[in-house]
Amino acid sequence: MSAPSPAPTNPYLVLGAAIVLPASGHVILGVPVRGLQFLFFMVILAWVTAKIAPADASFVGRHAGGFLIYALSILDAYRIARIRTATWIHSARDGGDSSQGRIELDT
Repeated sequence: MSAPSPAPTNPYLVLGAAIVLPASGHVILGVPVRGLQFLFFMVILAWVTAKIAPADASFVGRHAGGFLIYALSILDAYRIARIRTATWIHSARDGGDSSQGRIELDT
């Protein structure tokens, strides 16, 4: 029998970290390269929309592309954390065996 796997990081902790500091949720989850990719595209799209937006647009309007990627990175980090938690709960509940989908034949 194998040792139980450690509990994954709380999804709400990941959500809070991702809101406070971009890419920190991904770092907590152990996928820092994914967080860095989000940061890269945040900066690039914020720069592009700043160049395209009209001069009288608000700060958020001028950097809307960056804010869009920021929002998507928050959702992505939270989704990964929720999936890992649900998988861990499911495997702990079933005792780590996935025999529920098997058909038992009486012979």
